[in-house]
Order: sequence, then C-alpha cells, then structure tokens
Amino acid sequence: MIKGMFSKPENARLYWKEFMHQCADIGMGSLGIVSIISLFMGAVSTVQTAYQLVSPLIPKTTIAQIVRDTVILEFAPTLVSIVLAGVIGSKIASELGNMRVSEQIDALEIMGINTKTYLILPKIVAAMITIPMMVTLAMVLGIYGGRLAGSASGILSTDTFDMGLMQNFQPFNVLFALIKGYTFAFIISSISAYFGYYVKGGSLEIGRSSTRSVVVSCVLILLADYFLAAVLL
Repeated sequence: MIKGMFSKPENARLYWKEFMHQCADIGMGSLGIVSIISLFMGAVSTVQTAYQLVSPLIPKTTIAQIVRDTVILEFAPTLVSIVLAGVIGSKIASELGNMRVSEQIDALEIMGINTKTYLILPKIVAAMITIPMMVTLAMVLGIYGGRLAGSASGILSTDTFDMGLMQNFQPFNVLFALIKGYTFAFIISSISAYFGYYVKGGSLEIGRSSTRSVVVSCVLILLADYFLAAVLL
C-alpha cells in the first residue's frame, strides 16, 4: 500500500487542498481531548508522586523532576498516541472503509486517479505533522497541570515546582519524545488506512475493521515504545 502511494500527483493543487483539510481535521478534531487528558495526567502525577515520597529527607523539588520526566518521556507521547489511535485511527479506517464499500474508490480509479496517493498519503503526512505537535502540547499542558495541582492542593509552591523543573533537565528527553511522536503517528495513520482501504463487505465489516485498526495500532505503539526506549536510552 505504501509503495503504491508514491506516484506523480495528477493535480498538485487538489492534493494540497486535501492535505490541508486532513491537517485541520486531525489536529483540531483531537485538540480538546488531548488538552483535557494532558492537564489531568500532570495533575494526577503530582498528587501520586507526593503521596509516595513521604520521606522528609527528599526535597520537594524532586516531585517536579519526576513529574517532568514522566510526562515528557512516557505520558505525553505514549498515552496521547494511544488515545489518538482510537480517535484518529477509527475515523480514518471508517472513512476509507465507507468509500470502499460505497464504491467511491472504484469510481476514482476509473477516472484515472491514484487513490492511494490521493486518499492515503495526505492522511499519513498530516498525521505525522499534527500528532507530534499535539505531543508537544501535551508535554506543556501536562507539566502545567502538575504545577497547578501542586499549588492548589498545597503540596508544593509554584516557585518550588519551577525550581525542580530546571534541575537535572536533559534536552534529549524532548527529542526522544518527538521521535516517539513521529513513529507513533506513522503507525496510527498507516495501519488505520490499510484496514479501511482494503475492507470488504458492508457496514458491519467497516465497524470490525475500524476496531481492528485501533487494536493493532495500540499493540504496535506499545511494542515500538519498548524498542525505542531500549535502543535510544
């Protein structure tokens, strides 16, 4: 499927329009759920970390360091991508599956359009641009949510939290999270497009292929998460 995507576009302007539509659809359609999850993810991390660090010998700035590294390394890229696999992946699979069942893809091919390039390539490229952006947003909102929860619950002040954020910070962690984001974005978009494009049958098969694409994407995300951590860290 991926090999068949790389051909000369019949109408570059039409492809650009589809690409921009997919960027807006994937990015703006998932912005709300990503923001909510990220804020509460950081808040819960702060509260649970403070609950476990009961020793008075451990400075409170350690809470901020743990929340920062946990959000950047794992929560923001992996948890957000698993959620997006359900939101974006099921949408892509259902959309392409409906076009296949209703013979819209066959009609486009009769018109001489490479449907893999026109329907699938913009989705994959748009996902690989917007999903890392949402991972970056999840990092920021997750840390801010932890900072807000620490101040609101009286666990530690905002100045103490900010001091902990700056201690022992490794910029490579952000790069590692972005590498995860690009990898997971490709997995989500390509797997869901494959299951949707090659669906056979009726509406029941569309639902099954959509569910299957989410399950396979989540499993591959977890496997890729382990291998990337083993290789890069």
